[in-house]
Amino acid sequence: MTTLRTPGPTLGVVGGGQLGRMLAEAASPLGVEIIVLDPTPDCPAAPVVRDQIVADFDDEAGIRELAARADVLTFEIELADQDVLERISEDSGTPVHPKPSTLRTIHDKLVQKRELEAAGIPVPPFRAVDDADDIRDAIDDYGAPVMLKARTGGYDGRGNVPVESKVDAEAALESVAGPAMVEAFVEFEREVSVIAVKGADEVATFPLGENIHEDEILRETIVPARSSEAATERAYEVARDVLEVMDGRGIYGIELFETPEEEILLNEIAPRPHNSGHWTIEGAQSSQFEQHVRAVLGWPLGSTALRSPTALTNLLADVEETQDAQLHDIDRVLETPDANLHWYGKRQARPGRKMGHVTVSAADQNADVEALLETARELEDAVTFATE
Repeated sequence: MTTLRTPGPTLGVVGGGQLGRMLAEAASPLGVEIIVLDPTPDCPAAPVVRDQIVADFDDEAGIRELAARADVLTFEIELADQDVLERISEDSGTPVHPKPSTLRTIHDKLVQKRELEAAGIPVPPFRAVDDADDIRDAIDDYGAPVMLKARTGGYDGRGNVPVESKVDAEAALESVAGPAMVEAFVEFEREVSVIAVKGADEVATFPLGENIHEDEILRETIVPARSSEAATERAYEVARDVLEVMDGRGIYGIELFETPEEEILLNEIAPRPHNSGHWTIEGAQSSQFEQHVRAVLGWPLGSTALRSPTALTNLLADVEETQDAQLHDIDRVLETPDANLHWYGKRQARPGRKMGHVTVSAADQNADVEALLETARELEDAVTFATE
């Protein structure tokens, strides 16, 4: 039986960005305290956590201090060093979830795809890239365009470069600036994601979300997805198969392509709360953040049932150069019934940077998600980071 005392258990989180902030907001009602490690002083999570250790994500001394003060370690960013986490966990006895071995698999996209393909997970055709000729060969085999991806370090679309023709191969490889892989371009009907949680002895999935990207950056999510029953069930099957490959408890954001033939192909996996799961704060019985806290502590999971159809739109900084973060004209969002504003607490607005999000939910389970999305878009259009 789980027992709660004051002070409650402490969760040490490598990373103190918006995900760490929302983890802490979800942990507090459960009596769980959060300490984050992040190199940015007064990071976005700082106002809502017990303490911040200011150190780089791979700083061994800092992570050892975090482990000494925590009952369990987790991470909200893939830049956490898996070897350091594994060594410190072995030395300190403080468990890490998801396991460092999972982070090691996820860290390198080529390794990730190879392991998933070997496990029978459906993935687009792919290959390693050593030079521009490898990209040209892929175009010969897969057709144009192809998607060139940085094997490590890419997020929010960074490190993903569509290559339209062979003449673009050299420039594309230079823009990635590091080890790369190439994938066949998938002609998809829609992009969807399953937010799945792996607990101590149970697995759960949230309702399927449909994601809309621009310039490889997630802009909007609607739930439930406009997928058929067959495609939805297939997405859940693939997600559950993915969890069999992953080691350790926690939330996994599983991004998928749905083809016009209703085939489901894996795109990428994030072993942490994911942007496409932010809708769960208002739209599900328990959020992805609460579920992550429960799972990594080995507690029983909560319900992932849909509370209400929900549309989410990210608030990206519409500025031409870096400036202090100021979101203007938020009154309409605040005054709109069933709309919720989430501010990430970042001090600087950089062009295209995710600064927050807005969700719009409906009490009616049969509500039109397209109408909800239209309202969310109108609310996004009403605010701005730009100054005159």
